[in-house]
Amino acid sequence: MNIGRVVAAIEARYPPSTAEEWDRVGLVVGDPDQTVRTVLLAVDCVQATVAEAETAGAQLMVVHHPLLLRGVHSVATTTYKGSLVHRLIRAGIGVYTAHTNADLAMPGVGDALAARLGLRDVRPLRPDVPHPGRVGRLEPPVPLRVLVDEVARRLPATAVGVRAAGDPDRLIRTLAVVGGSGDAFLTDATAAGVDAYLTADLRHHPASEHIDAGGPALLDAPHWATERPWLDALADELRADLGVTVVVSDVVTDAWTVHAPASTLRSTSLVSPPASS
Repeated sequence: MNIGRVVAAIEARYPPSTAEEWDRVGLVVGDPDQTVRTVLLAVDCVQATVAEAETAGAQLMVVHHPLLLRGVHSVATTTYKGSLVHRLIRAGIGVYTAHTNADLAMPGVGDALAARLGLRDVRPLRPDVPHPGRVGRLEPPVPLRVLVDEVARRLPATAVGVRAAGDPDRLIRTLAVVGGSGDAFLTDATAAGVDAYLTADLRHHPASEHIDAGGPALLDAPHWATERPWLDALADELRADLGVTVVVSDVVTDAWTVHAPASTLRSTSLVSPPASS
């Protein structure tokens, strides 16, 4: 087994040609002829996951997020990305990226997230165009306040957890999901007529306007946690296709590591200022 054969197996399921034009997928570091015995899967190529690959004796890392997404002018060890590239080369570890091609695939990142949440009758959020979103049915339906606890229980644990926007008592029958940053798809979730939409990296103003306009309830989870479930699906695929040893990283690469909840939950409804005396 060599890196080239592993790459061919991945690209048969997630063709690079389906990635967004701005994306950078494919083999980033490594020699296609290098022998592979162990592959480590991770969401991010960072110091902690590279260390994990070294400990596992891996010859290849397959990651979701590109290491070199934007142009760089140096890979000197004095730069963050350069230090990683040098460390990988010294350790004899290649790196392959499958990003938006895995997001848009069916099955792909969205399907793995929907499966982790136990959604039924899963379908594309927009069947007319390639889309990372999926829609599924909750059985049984639950109030939003119950759903947010269930999502937090089912997703990989992070310091931040899961937050929600909308009426806590709203009954949720259908849920749309997008792994990773998804506030660009708020209008798609509204058009689909779902009761709630789960994604990551929701911004204040788009979320506030969406809720104020009567859109689906929102659940905002950490970026890493919404994409980590796909690694398990990819691991099963590589084991079936190639028979190599596959290690799935559980190193939490979410940027936020500390969370302090408010000491007292305050109402979000507007309160009139006290009358002047």
